[in-house]
Amino acid sequence: MIMSSVKIECVLPENCRCGESPVWEEASNSLLFVDIPAKKVCRWDSLSKGVQQVTVDAPVSSVALRLSGGYVATIGTKFCALNWEDQSVAVLATVDKDKKNNRFNDGKVDPAGRYFAGTMAEETAPAVLEGHQGSLYSLFPDHHVEKYFDQVDISNGLDWSLDHKIFYYIDSLSYSVDAFDYDLQTGKISNRRSVYKLEKEEQIPDGMCIDAEGKLWVACYNGGRVIRLDPETGKRLQTVKLPVDKTTSCCFGGKDYSEMYVTCARDGMDAEKLLQQPQAGGIFKITGLGVKGIPPYPYAG
Repeated sequence: MIMSSVKIECVLPENCRCGESPVWEEASNSLLFVDIPAKKVCRWDSLSKGVQQVTVDAPVSSVALRLSGGYVATIGTKFCALNWEDQSVAVLATVDKDKKNNRFNDGKVDPAGRYFAGTMAEETAPAVLEGHQGSLYSLFPDHHVEKYFDQVDISNGLDWSLDHKIFYYIDSLSYSVDAFDYDLQTGKISNRRSVYKLEKEEQIPDGMCIDAEGKLWVACYNGGRVIRLDPETGKRLQTVKLPVDKTTSCCFGGKDYSEMYVTCARDGMDAEKLLQQPQAGGIFKITGLGVKGIPPYPYAG
């Protein structure tokens, strides 16, 4: 087998404080992403190279497509609908009402159209926070919310196996990628186990996505890389290093979902580091991986 040549380029020098939640929107040939502390949802048009953005009133940690049009997003501790045309936000549900210091973190829509997202305590510095304050939730299409478990440090990457029988999940400070049995019909999860423990130089597991071969890609915060894992064997298959340390999340997109897009952060970097890594906070495109992704699922409510 000939290894394809992997190419990494910064397609958008955006200077995100904390870029996250990249999602490909095929209909507009665009990449959606958020800048959490800047309270911005952004949409980069891959054809015109223009960026549009909507600023909201609280930290926005994830964005997803919506079947009925527009988007959904996690803003503060609220699941919200986002109308891109008039930039309006409608609250669909609120969680963690008893935890004033909490906010949502990563979120993603499951194959049945439920919006899964987890919470965490607001950080005092990157990855410095009061522990065990978060929970994992999902917003069902009828707008009711289910809580799966609590005692989460930093609720992060999530995705589902290609046969929709396994839910993969990252609580960052456990330094592990976990799997659950997953029931597509009910959205219930059970039987938690670890499928991969990160090595020291891989640092903190952050965002995650699955490819068309059922392998997982994990962005490693402070590790400056995305790693490809086989969740069945627990082995790392590939490491792709980026020219920035604070890689936060990844998704497939572009033509046939053959390109990978990676978000990253600048917050927590000193002046010297920022000089060494001028593309920190930008959006990166990786081509030549030789594997494709799958389209994101839209929220059904």
